[in-house]
Amino acid sequence: MNDPTDGDAAEGEDTGADVILRPYDRSDADALWALKRGFETGLGAGTGGDEKAATYEAKLTDEYRRRWLAWVDRCVDEQAATVTVAEREGSEIEGRGDPADGDPHGASPLVGYVFVLPESLAFVWDAAVLNEVYVRPARRGTGVADDLMAAALSAAREQDLPLDRMVLDVDRENDRARSFYERHGFEHWGEMVARDL
Repeated sequence: MNDPTDGDAAEGEDTGADVILRPYDRSDADALWALKRGFETGLGAGTGGDEKAATYEAKLTDEYRRRWLAWVDRCVDEQAATVTVAEREGSEIEGRGDPADGDPHGASPLVGYVFVLPESLAFVWDAAVLNEVYVRPARRGTGVADDLMAAALSAAREQDLPLDRMVLDVDRENDRARSFYERHGFEHWGEMVARDL
């Protein structure tokens, strides 16, 4: 359920010109987790009612954080390009983010990320899998998500895949995300269904 919610820049909005893309590093763990929280809570709030939002919020425990970051590390160990982060240029020197980027404490230099599953998991869908892409709300519409998508496609092209395609799961109620993916050439392939265990 990927949701970059990136579109055309509004008048007066920042451009992505001050953002650089780079591979994720373990020292980014706290900043990446802050983005992951935004991704998850955005899914719950934006594509369902209060029950869905509560479900997504409830899973974001300390244990989930630990396990998810450990999984990210394993994926990056297998293929470094699986996680690419978008960072405000110069923030590695400043060491702080910008509250204008949607980080209320200004503590994170990261404004977005993309996560492509490593090649060993390609057999799940017989393709490269775009697991997550997220851009802080203040940076949406600036081209950051487009740049992250280009990084995701580059990472996927490095993989030896059963079928040369990239797949993702997007909520049918998320019109903005669906438009973003359609703009990048994604087409309806099927529909995922789920049930509780």
